[in-house]
Amino acid sequence: FYKRLWEKTGSFIIENVYLPAAQARDMGTFNTTVDIKLRQWAEVQLPKKCVEIGWDTLHEEFTQLLESHKKSKDYDEVFDNLKAAVVQMSKLKHHWESKAEDSLRVIQLNTLEDRSVHDKEQWDKAVRFMEETMKERLTQTEKELENLTGPGVLKQWLTWSRRSEEHARVWAVRNELEKMLSADPEHKAHLAADELTTVRRNLMNQNVEVDGEMIRETWYYVYRRHFYKKAFQQAMDCKKGFYYYQKGFQDQEVNCNAVVLFWRLQRMLQVTGNALRQQVVNNEARRLERIVKEVLDEIGDNKALLESLLTGRRVQLAEELKKVRQIQDKLEEFIQALNKEK
Repeated sequence: FYKRLWEKTGSFIIENVYLPAAQARDMGTFNTTVDIKLRQWAEVQLPKKCVEIGWDTLHEEFTQLLESHKKSKDYDEVFDNLKAAVVQMSKLKHHWESKAEDSLRVIQLNTLEDRSVHDKEQWDKAVRFMEETMKERLTQTEKELENLTGPGVLKQWLTWSRRSEEHARVWAVRNELEKMLSADPEHKAHLAADELTTVRRNLMNQNVEVDGEMIRETWYYVYRRHFYKKAFQQAMDCKKGFYYYQKGFQDQEVNCNAVVLFWRLQRMLQVTGNALRQQVVNNEARRLERIVKEVLDEIGDNKALLESLLTGRRVQLAEELKKVRQIQDKLEEFIQALNKEK
């Protein structure tokens, strides 16, 4: 659950909470922005999303359980269609308990409101979480940027490839934007209209024709690459920052408020994961089991559906053998009746 929760919510948090808050020039504004956005998220979207993740994860585990049974000795492929139908019908019937969302909302709001990192071990875990997240997103962004700009010089030489004209234009745009960020490392996430004009003019002087859409799309990845690099370095610098955080010192050279944000997120993921696990163990797994039994009964009572799901040569032979036995039984009854008359 922890893994799935972060997979499904991580991008939203980075784009809609962390990145906007990081535009703040001071720590107080950063913390206020984070508090407001986290609360808005936790009051509506988060608990609803977590219930969806809980439902998806439970059914994926159920499906994987059936798939793993294919490796067992008593596996019979004749029942594959029947199992697939049971899985699909169970999904349509199974709904997570309605009170679960409200329960999650309460514990998530309480957890996210806590900004007091309790000990150095939790601080270190939050730093690692931030490092891993930023490194992963940096790698992903660099791949997407390479897709836009084409292979670098070394890769062109190694793979005997070259950039297309489109790639060359984006590469030129990227160089101009990186110059801008180099001159202003604290640049905001959005590109101003006059900056857009300046970039186009500079490129025209290089005989490179581009439109505003290409510049904005390239800026999206160039800025995020810059942002993730800076955030990763910030996490590295904060590895030994727990003492200063604990004493309440505000060292302007090392801003570790982002580590506190990732600690809050990590705690929320842990608490939510535990809550979903308890909901599954206490309610949802048994509810799903009852639904599966109901579905099997429904299929068993529907002869036409059952015949459509159980198919194949073996089934036909079984049906034929059944008919032969029925004929044999009738013959035996007839012979017995004749013997009685004699």
